[in-house]
Amino acid sequence: MQFAKRLQPLQSNVFADMDRAKAVALVAGQQVIDLSLGSSDLPAEAHVIEAIAQSLHDHSTHGYLLFNGTFGFRQAAANWYEQKFGVKVDPQTEVLPLIGSQEGTAHLPLALLNPGDFALLLDPGYPSHAGGVYLASGQIYPMPLREDNAFLPVFADIPAPVLAQSRMMVLSYPHNPTAAIAPISFFQEAVAFCQQHNLALVHDFPYVDLVFQGTGDWEKNLPNPKSLVPSILQADPDKSVSIEFFTLSKSYNMGGFRIGYAIGNAQLINALRQVKAAVDFNQYRGILNGAIAALTGPQVGVKSAIATFQQRRDAFITALHRIGWNVPTPKATMYIWAKLPSPWSQNSIEFCTQLVKQTGVAASPGAGFGKSGEGYVRFALVHEPALLETAVERMAEFLD
Repeated sequence: MQFAKRLQPLQSNVFADMDRAKAVALVAGQQVIDLSLGSSDLPAEAHVIEAIAQSLHDHSTHGYLLFNGTFGFRQAAANWYEQKFGVKVDPQTEVLPLIGSQEGTAHLPLALLNPGDFALLLDPGYPSHAGGVYLASGQIYPMPLREDNAFLPVFADIPAPVLAQSRMMVLSYPHNPTAAIAPISFFQEAVAFCQQHNLALVHDFPYVDLVFQGTGDWEKNLPNPKSLVPSILQADPDKSVSIEFFTLSKSYNMGGFRIGYAIGNAQLINALRQVKAAVDFNQYRGILNGAIAALTGPQVGVKSAIATFQQRRDAFITALHRIGWNVPTPKATMYIWAKLPSPWSQNSIEFCTQLVKQTGVAASPGAGFGKSGEGYVRFALVHEPALLETAVERMAEFLD
């Protein structure tokens, strides 16, 4: 049986590779502490669950859900954006429900790229960004992220021949895996660059709420006091080239419900809608009812989640410093991006493989997020502080 060549670059995946390594460690009798996957261990709020539960008893929610039936959710999303960022959004033409933001980043290249066209992606970056380009038979130009430039790409470094053949740029701040944030001035530069070169500007924005206060001057002169980080649409209020993806997985602990949305340029929204129409309908209406409850209801759970992850961040960083691993304190996300000590400084995959094999602590190798991620490891703060400290104690023995 023959398979399409586009599957070849999809054979390796950082999460699948670590899943196999964890399975081997479990068979060997290790008690695994899994810090490799950024899946929140916190529960969805009670009022969200109640909205879904009530929907189950309404048989009118049991059928297929087409686009027009999602208007209530699209309206809630548009209102949420206007309140949070001061950006007016048309729920009819500028919002599209998604099965998590990953669906958007994976499917949008099918609407934008012809075979051989380039997409400009962050390196390191989230794996599905590259996966969508490969499925569209496009080419990837990786924009390296360096610590000495605050993990922001340098647009001037992109070669002119690549730009001439490029159709889209993908950004994502707060950033997975580096936990970096970007100021509004950077987004304004990105918008101007994409306008100049006729590029669609795609912003993956799942960590908008997982940002920690009191960590530096970056909080000054924010475009809207209701958010500690900017939306790309604040830099492109006319939505001339931009589309942004949001998921309820992180802010509202709804990862397993697979609910998110695209918001932005109406032409990009319509193009993505055409691709989506060929692939699926929509989620169960009850899921959307739960998402509406999340976006419009009390936000106490969001604030609680932020406090929880900040506490975990502080405990993990303190424990790392205690064993002599001096890692910077991240300003956002649920991740720690740690530069590997010698002798592992250029072999993150072997480090993670041996770490889980010998200690049961599972992490994600930086190389799995791109060439520029080599030399780093990502830890997801998805356990209570006591267990995170136990993980560091095990790592101390491994590094000894």
